[in-house]
This record gives sequence, C-alpha cells and structure tokens, in this order.
Amino acid sequence: MSGNGNGAYRSRAWFDTPELYGWLRRAAFKAEGFGETAYEGRPIIGICNSWSELTHCNAHLRQVAESVKRGVWQAGGFPLEFPVMSLGEYNMRPTTMLFRNLMSMDVEESITANPLDGVVLLGGCDKTTPALLMGAASSDIPAILVTGGPQLKGNWRGEELGSCTDCRRYQTELRAERITEEDWAELQNCIVRSPGHCMVMGTASSMAAIGEALGMALPHNAAIPAVDSRRQQLAEASGRQIVQLVADQVRPSHILTPQAFDNAIRTLHAIGGSTNAIIHLMALAGRVGIDLDLGRFDDLSRTTPFLLDLKPSGRFLMEDFYYAGGLPALLKTMAPLLSLDALTVTGQSLGANLDTAQCYNSDLIRSLDAPLHDEGGLAVLHGSLVPGGALIKQTAASPELLTHRGRAVVFEDHDDMEQRIDDPNLDVNPEDVLIMRNAGPLGGPGMPEWGFLPLPKKLLQQGVRDMVRISDARMSGTAFGTVVVHATPESATGGPLAAVQNGDMIELDVPGRRLDLLVEPQEIARRLAEYSHPAPHYRRGYGWLFAQHVLQADQGCDFDFLRKVGA
Repeated sequence: MSGNGNGAYRSRAWFDTPELYGWLRRAAFKAEGFGETAYEGRPIIGICNSWSELTHCNAHLRQVAESVKRGVWQAGGFPLEFPVMSLGEYNMRPTTMLFRNLMSMDVEESITANPLDGVVLLGGCDKTTPALLMGAASSDIPAILVTGGPQLKGNWRGEELGSCTDCRRYQTELRAERITEEDWAELQNCIVRSPGHCMVMGTASSMAAIGEALGMALPHNAAIPAVDSRRQQLAEASGRQIVQLVADQVRPSHILTPQAFDNAIRTLHAIGGSTNAIIHLMALAGRVGIDLDLGRFDDLSRTTPFLLDLKPSGRFLMEDFYYAGGLPALLKTMAPLLSLDALTVTGQSLGANLDTAQCYNSDLIRSLDAPLHDEGGLAVLHGSLVPGGALIKQTAASPELLTHRGRAVVFEDHDDMEQRIDDPNLDVNPEDVLIMRNAGPLGGPGMPEWGFLPLPKKLLQQGVRDMVRISDARMSGTAFGTVVVHATPESATGGPLAAVQNGDMIELDVPGRRLDLLVEPQEIARRLAEYSHPAPHYRRGYGWLFAQHVLQADQGCDFDFLRKVGA
C-alpha cells in the first residue's frame, strides 16, 4: 500500500518494523546526513535517473534531478536519487533495443525493492523513456515523467540543421561526392551543439510527446529545449506534483487507460512521429493489461490528419515547436479527436490542461481544416510479404513511390549489404526494391536501426535520392524516405522475407495498405521449407534470455513474461 495522505505510506513498511533491519535503515540514512525529521511523516520520492556520460542526450540529467529535488522538498517530500541503466543510441552495440526490456526490469525492480512512495522518471534518449514508463507501469506506484528536452538547433553555413535527419542527408551527398570530406568534418562541429536529445521528431521527441499525451508528464514537457531554464522550472514543478500524486494515490494504472492510448496514438500520427513509437506503445500497453494491436494504429491513422511541420517529415525543429505553443497547442488544435476527460498527472483531465493553450505559428502547427496530409504520419501494411504487418512513415516517403512495383535486390544481412551496396557491378536499377533480412529481434539481434538502407553509390551519382527499401529492422525516427520496416514475422523465424529471391517482383500499395511478394503461395512455402535458420547469436547471459522470451514487433518486442496477465 502506498500513502493515503494520512502518513500511511508504502515506505513505512521498511522502517516501522521490530526487526533489526528497520533500525539499521534509519542508521543508514543518518550515515548519509539525514536525521529522522527528514523523512518522518513525509513521502519518500525516488528520482529514477538515467544519467550517463555514455549517453550524451541524458548527460545533463543530474542537473535536472537537482531541480526535481527542490520541488519535492518544497512540497513536503523526501527525495532520494538513484541510478538505472542508461541506453545511449550512439555508443551501444548492437542496438539499444536489445536492452530496453532489461532497463525496464531495472526500473521496476529498483522501485519495488526500495522504500519509495512515488517516483520521478528522468529520461530522454530514445529507449530510456519507454523503458522508464514500462518499469513504472509494472511497479504501479505514483509516477511522473520528466524528459531532458531537445537540443538546440544546429546551424551550418546559414542552414538550420536537425540531428540526425540532416546528418543522414549530408552523408548521402558525401557518398554522391557532392560535398567534400572537409565539408563533412566542418558539419560535425555544427550539428549537435547542446545537451539533450535529437531536435527533430525522431524517436526521443516522439516518446516525449507521447508521454505528455498519455498524461504521464506535465504540459510542455515534450518540447522545452534542454538548456532552456524553463526545463528546470518544469522539473521543479514535477517534484512538487509527485508529492500530490502520492497524497491522492494516483497511479499509472489510473492514467494508462484505453482512452489515453488512443490519445497517444492520434498524437503520434498528428506529429508524424517515429515508427519505433508503435513498438513502445504496444509494450507499454501490455504492461497494464491492454491488448493494443496494429489494426488500432491504422484505424486511427486514417482518421487523424498530419499536422506538425517538423523534420524529418517537414521543415521545422523542436525548438520552433516549443515557441509555437508546444504539444498543448497541438493537442488543443486536435481536441475534437481526443478523449479530453482522460486523467493526467496534473490531477486534472487532459481537456482542463489545454484550457490556456495557444498556437503561435499556424504554419508549423496546422489546423484540422488545413493539414499537411489527410492521414496520419504512419501506415500499417499487410500482405503476402508481411502477414503479421509492417510499417512505413508515409509522410517522410516519396509520394511517387507509395504505389510501386519493382524487382527485388536481396541482401542476406547487414554485413552483406555493407559489403555490396557500393559495388559498381551490383545489378540494381532505380526502380528496384532493396530487401534486407536477418535484422529483426532475433536476427539482428535486437532489431537494430538498420532499416534506412543506403542507396547504391552508382545510383546516387546518377541523382537518385530514394528507392523502396524493405527489412525486418527498425529505422531511426530521424530517418526519411520510402522505407518499410518491422516486417513481421521476421526472416530469422521463417517469415516470408526469408523466401525472397533476387528478381522476384514486390508490390507496395500504401493507400491500399498492402505489401506483397508476387510469387505463388506454393513456391513461397517451398522456399521457406528449405530455409536454413541462422545460428543463435548468444548461448548465455542476457542475450540468451532475450532470444528465449522476446515477442515479435507486432507485439511490442517485450518479453512474454513481463506482460500483465490478460494483455
């Protein structure tokens, strides 16, 4: 039992006990300089911090934690900061997605094992935010999310840049020999110029927006720049509010309802958010016993217009989004589509939170009457190639390729692709479809962000800048192009992607939500019967555990034993 406002806090079970350890726990606090008056009669608030110098997006979170502590003290709570695993996209190999579930377990067990009445979750980089929410949902004590905020805009030779959308774009130009190595080195100094996560609508920004739309973060959490003093003010306010949530006994299970998930899904489509967010939302829903399937995402995509003109699907950056009114302004714009009575961590409904929201840039945040696209940013595909589903960010794709038929050029895995993609003798044409397999949860391993397949160099030099690309990998939310990802079932489990051969015809029909391998079903079955499954990547440790229990992309890639019974 957690606190009820009368001093009957969950944490008291650690101290109000006749056994020796109750006495020792008090002695241990005194060793840290805390007298009993620091916590007697107060809720103990954990500050769950994913700070790490190996995760540059989160490298400023210790400063954010200090602001949270001020707020907790102000509200009469007792704050205690503790570390959890930090997942940095840039440094971790083979992929942070391999470790999202492990971090969520770290969060859950750290919360449940310790004398905590409420928790503030500090994250930012792509997988840290969903891992924090998943762990908090499973432990189900009062919780509030505070993300670190986006970086400041990059600038190179007068052009505003967003990492890593523009680094990908300029890497393509480097490979096409349109810019020099000197240009490339100069750009490296300009594109990431402050703490915080990527400042485009990539996965980190998408998950921050989703956390706010779900009701798990205070208004404006999604877009305040990392180095803006208002980020610290929001952190302080979150510290005060978690004490109130403990008093009122508002837990994640009260907030993470089916209506809240619908709000989050509509928000994801309206912002042109990351394909990765679908995996994370499915996993989070499973933790609270909600069975969220791909069909729900596609249904809501068809009735939710794309409204936010941000890279990689648009022109602007997260800093501009905040100045335009931030997520509250967007949510107020799309209010007719939302469940406004959904509860949030403010203690009020989502609708009440939006009463004072205003939009200050209607070019950036479009109205429902003048959207950038009539449908949402993401589309779900099915067909003979992807019977379990696949995803495409249709707003970041080339319109002329959304309906396309082409010849398959197959790469067996990522290494094969890297070795052959720039071979001048590669048999490939602009109309072909690039296929890469063995990059899913088991095949990757961990489903790396390899889905943004590079274009063959010889085609780049001809001026080609997009092709249809298909894989069972993920794609960075910062990436763009006509890229189909999350092909399910993955090839390593014998999914149809394993049956594709060079020269097979592939048909993509995004308006019709189809992706088909134009080969007779009997031939596909014959090929799959002869398919040799790849050898396991791991025979011990966490990698082995991952392979034994990870679910496929259409179920959120969570571990089967972590989903709440009934999900």
